[in-house]
Amino acid sequence: MAEKGEGEETIEGRKVGAMWDLEQKLDQPMEEEAHKLKNMQKEKGLSTLMLLRLAFQSLGIVYGDLGTSPLYVFYNTFPDGINDTEDVIGALSLIIYSLLLIPLIKYVFIVCKANDNGQGGTLAIYSLLCRNGKLKLIPDQQRSDQELTTYGRTFLPEGSMAAKTMNWLEKKESRKRALLIIVLVGTCMTIGDGIFTPAISVLSATGGIKVNNPQMSSDTVVIVAVLILVGLFSMQQYGTDKVAWLFAPIVFIWLLFIGGTGLYNICIYDTSVLKAFSPTYVYMYFRRRGRDGWVSLGGILLSITGTEALYDDIAYFPLLAIQLAFTLFVFPCLLLAYCGQAAYLVKNKDNYANAFYESIPDSIYWPMFIVATGAAVVGSQATISGTYSIIKQAMAHGCFPPVKVVHTSKKFLGQIYSPDINWILMVGCIAVTARFKNQNQIGNAYGTAVAVVMLVTTVLMVLLMLLVWRCNWFLILVFTVLSLMVEGAYFSAVLLKVNQGGWLPLVIAAVLLVVMLVWNYVKIKRYEFQVHSKVSMSWIIGLGPSLGLVRVPGIGIVYSELASGVPHIFSHVITNLPAIHSVVVFVCVKYLPVYTIPEEERFLVKRIGSKTFRMFRCVARYGYKDLQKKDDDFENKLFNNLFSFVQMERMMEPVSNSSNSSSASICSQPHQSREVLINNNDMDMFSSMVDYTVSTLDTIIPLDIPSNAASYCPDRAVGEEETNELEFLKSGRDSGVVHIQGNTVVKARRNSSLPKKIAINYVYAFLKKICRGNNVIFNVPHESLLNVGQVFYV
Repeated sequence: MAEKGEGEETIEGRKVGAMWDLEQKLDQPMEEEAHKLKNMQKEKGLSTLMLLRLAFQSLGIVYGDLGTSPLYVFYNTFPDGINDTEDVIGALSLIIYSLLLIPLIKYVFIVCKANDNGQGGTLAIYSLLCRNGKLKLIPDQQRSDQELTTYGRTFLPEGSMAAKTMNWLEKKESRKRALLIIVLVGTCMTIGDGIFTPAISVLSATGGIKVNNPQMSSDTVVIVAVLILVGLFSMQQYGTDKVAWLFAPIVFIWLLFIGGTGLYNICIYDTSVLKAFSPTYVYMYFRRRGRDGWVSLGGILLSITGTEALYDDIAYFPLLAIQLAFTLFVFPCLLLAYCGQAAYLVKNKDNYANAFYESIPDSIYWPMFIVATGAAVVGSQATISGTYSIIKQAMAHGCFPPVKVVHTSKKFLGQIYSPDINWILMVGCIAVTARFKNQNQIGNAYGTAVAVVMLVTTVLMVLLMLLVWRCNWFLILVFTVLSLMVEGAYFSAVLLKVNQGGWLPLVIAAVLLVVMLVWNYVKIKRYEFQVHSKVSMSWIIGLGPSLGLVRVPGIGIVYSELASGVPHIFSHVITNLPAIHSVVVFVCVKYLPVYTIPEEERFLVKRIGSKTFRMFRCVARYGYKDLQKKDDDFENKLFNNLFSFVQMERMMEPVSNSSNSSSASICSQPHQSREVLINNNDMDMFSSMVDYTVSTLDTIIPLDIPSNAASYCPDRAVGEEETNELEFLKSGRDSGVVHIQGNTVVKARRNSSLPKKIAINYVYAFLKKICRGNNVIFNVPHESLLNVGQVFYV
């Protein structure tokens, strides 16, 4: 909120905001009501047949990665061979209870409920926490942001454990920063999954060629895997909607195949493996194998890889459909697959290296190979798409340099593609596949990444359960202890394999973490610089009606990160060039910790100073899932909101002079399409909503206001002053629009430490050079762009 006395808004502007809020409450658009009704029907009226259909469709998107784990689990569990067949039973028992505790109980029935309007992942949890407390490091949020329909927050009771914990976190910047680092560590490891999942899945699937052709060299298998990976990443630019209809059938057939083959192997080889459902075999396994048994947990962990992708992809389907798919189909098929492989290995322990393909009957070997390759591609596709989404979320939180992100589908707005990230992932996948050449070391790297992601999710879930859900402390304690016991055991096991490939995700995560932290640190410093160097309103007002400058025809759009106050770039321009456009619009593009912002709530418009200044502010707000598409005309939307603001501002002027008359209503007669009459009682309510002693910062102007705002009141003509101002704005637009952006150069101070100098002068400078600017993101024509150079030291 703006401070009292800033002079940034007239009383007319305040009345506009309050009156529009009142009108919105009294008259919800029919389309919005229909949309709400449709959502209610989706949530409450889904038939059993529809739920089953959605559960089937979720197989391809949600369970592709988890479903391909049987390709490589037993080999990574016993990389040096099987000495005792009882070890196979113990490993199977561990796999069974890992699937039961982590994917089924923890994720499907608990963690998946911790979603931000359907969006999952560590950054989604962080967004929920930021909305419910002042945990965001960049303090650019306003009170009006909390009124968004998609914001949603809970208020903590005074004196409660949750309130005390939140206050403790909010008190020091170091605690907020520590929370962000935890989130970013999980994010970096999840991005690493986008490299390891395609590598191990495709390499494991193509390994079936060598099983049926023993004379074939391992290099040939690697070459085939690399070719498939190149094809996989090359087709990303076309999107998945054209082939997505194949995903669910492929994974469905795959799960049926491995489940049926598992049942066949149990009956043919050894039904006694079913005793692994007894947890006593877990204890006996560790007692017999000791440290080797503990190290083998790194291979067991691969049986639950893909669970973190399950949580990231929950936005596409109702939670109940995902739960039904896993409990009724995926979970039983995976259990049968692992039991069948175990039954085969009990009788053929020498074939541990290719247990999956060796256990397949000859009659279905090649069909299984084709389906396995297809399932590996589908699982990899879901992970790659999820990586694009994670990068987009990190960008919105100010933790990643802006990269190109485009929509690949007109039907599905969530399907995005980032060419820069895509080629980096492809190079990473090919390098990992060609460097390690076997599933074991890639599996160690993959397991390390997954273990860290799960630990981070557990920490964030504890905070969420305490601060947002406000669960009973006993339930939180049980969840924490059980999760940390299981995941801590897995994490300690993968640490023992750091020198066998486990180092790779740590290196990748370290590089990504440095990039994110440096970018976020400089972004915070840039914001602080703009806040401390912004121009005082008293100085602006003291310049007089013409601001003491030559006002040239046209409209100048000045971009800034400030949602209030006049940015330093404005004074920098007029100091060096004492002339400015006849109309000045300060634009702030701001990302909020919400998944999306409706178009009708996206823009906030207000007037700065008196009408003679012809200065306005527009705050454009976006969520972390929102994307500025090529066909979106940001400039047109901006001016539509500006014109609407001027119209509405003038319309509300008579209200204060006629508060006791029915003519003070928006229309003295009911509007033919809205059928709403605001009477004296309504005006009393309106008066109570407005506080004329406090400067209201923002006025929401919807995008669907007609160009002739007088249509809201047929009996009232548009005022001459309003008409003149509208014509002045339109003529200014016709004269030309110039987009003014600050080309800020950030440098470390001379007395800064060496690491700080390296981070700012080299790392940030390099990232700034290769990333995309606002002019590209918002499709600003190059010929109308004016960059203003600035240098500041941190």
